[in-house]
Amino acid sequence: MIGAKQRFFYCPKCGGKLRYQLQAEQQRLTCQACSYIHYENPIVGVAAIVMNEAGHLLLGRRKGGAYKDLWCIPCGYLEYYEDVYVGIKREFKEETNLDIEIKRVFTVQSNFHDPSCHTVGIWFLAEVCGGRMQAGDDLEELDFFPLQSVPRLAFPTDQTVIDLLAQEVNNGTIE
Repeated sequence: MIGAKQRFFYCPKCGGKLRYQLQAEQQRLTCQACSYIHYENPIVGVAAIVMNEAGHLLLGRRKGGAYKDLWCIPCGYLEYYEDVYVGIKREFKEETNLDIEIKRVFTVQSNFHDPSCHTVGIWFLAEVCGGRMQAGDDLEELDFFPLQSVPRLAFPTDQTVIDLLAQEVNNGTIE
C-alpha cells in the first residue's frame, strides 16, 4: 500500500504474520499461516448538532491529547454492539450531561485527519430534552457560537459540517 503504514502485524485468528497481498484487486492484510483476511474498516463516530434559540451551535473545548483546547461538535465513537441512535444519545450525555431527541441525520462524512484511525462520522440534528449542561468526558468547557464565528476546531470535518449547516440555515431548510 503506497503511503500507508501497517498498523496490524499478527492474525487475530491464529497469531500468524499479516502481510499485504492483492485480494480482489485490493491490497489487504492477509495471514501467511491461515489465509485470514484482516479488513481494515473505518470506525464509526457520532456527533450531535444542537443549536439554541439564537441559532448558535453548541461546541465543546477538548481537555486533553493532541486536540487539547480545540473545539468540536460533541462527539464520540459508536460501541461495537450499539445502535447509532442509542450511541449518539449516550455519547452526547457523556460529553454534555444533556439528553437529546434526534430530529434526523444531517450528514455523513469520512474523516481522514488522523492517518492511524480512519473514521466515518454521522452528524445528527438534535434537540435538548433534559439534563443540565455540564462538560464531561473528553470536554472541559461547553458554549454556543454563531455559525460564522466558531473558535479553532479540533477536526477539519466539523468545519465542513458547519459550512453545510450554515447553507441550510441560510436556505431556510433548518430553523
